[in-house]
Parts: sequence; structure tokens; C-alpha cells
Amino acid sequence: MKIRYLGHSCFEITSKAGVKIITDPYTKVGYELPQGLTADILTLSHSHFDHNYVQAVKAGNIVSEVGKCSVHGIDMEGIDSFHDPKHGTLRGKNVIYKIKIDGITLCHMGDIGEECTEILAKKIGSVDVLLIPVGGTYTVDALGAKKYADVLKPKTVIPMHYKPEDGALDIM
Repeated sequence: MKIRYLGHSCFEITSKAGVKIITDPYTKVGYELPQGLTADILTLSHSHFDHNYVQAVKAGNIVSEVGKCSVHGIDMEGIDSFHDPKHGTLRGKNVIYKIKIDGITLCHMGDIGEECTEILAKKIGSVDVLLIPVGGTYTVDALGAKKYADVLKPKTVIPMHYKPEDGALDIM
């Protein structure tokens, strides 16, 4: 499996067999996605502009809901969660994606804003690679992300959804 970071919460994940997944394509964050993106599977964690810019990706299948599915031999599970610490009253719901690819379980946390709880950690279960926001404001911050990492104990943690020099969003 190859993981390529495209900025914000967007990754291009490619299996050994060449199945390509793109997560949470964005717009209006201060920098642009690469042009001409294609994917066999496009995942969307929620419907905000910085996570569902589907026009930027030519995709065969779009996955945007809670539940289990298998697409092109890739097993996926969307897990219901909240975009904020007040049970979605501020920013709504968020879908966490567990993706089993090449014998590795990857977890893309989307715009997780709720604190790590035993109940949510149990729903997520075991993961090898954790893609998690660290920027705060609209998501958990670095300390909140660390708590998820401490509880889930992935082998690898990749931070996302933070403010680079050319970023326009009010995040750290």
C-alpha cells in the first residue's frame, strides 16, 4: 500500500493491486488539490466544502455513509461520530472510515471533533495506521489526537487537518 498526502484531510491510498482511494477532497483552504485526480473509491467524511469537493476527483465509486461495504475487493466500514464535542449540535456528524487494504487496517478519522471515549474506541477497534486531525478549532487538537492514538495504539499515526503556511482556515 502507498499513502500520498494531498493536503488537509485528503490522501491518495493505492493498494498493491492498483486500487486507488481518495479521501475528503477539499476546496477553499488556501491551497489547491493536484489536477486530474482519479480514484476507484472516493470517501467523504461529511458534507463541508473542505471535505467533499467531489468535482476535483473522477471517481468510480463514492462512499459517504455509515456501514460496511466492499468495493473493488477493499473492505470498508463507516463509523458514526460527531464533528464537535457537543454531539453534533455545532457542526453535525462525521463518518470515520476503517479501510482494510493489503492486510493493513487504516483508519481515516475525518473531522472527528468528539473526545475519545471507550464506546467510540470499541467501535473503531484495532487499527494499524491512524490518519487523524490535529489542528483544533473544528476538530480535536494535538492533545485530543494523542488520546486517540494512546487508546487505539496504531503502529503508525499520520497527522492531518492542520494549518500549513499557505492555509486559510482558522486551525493550528
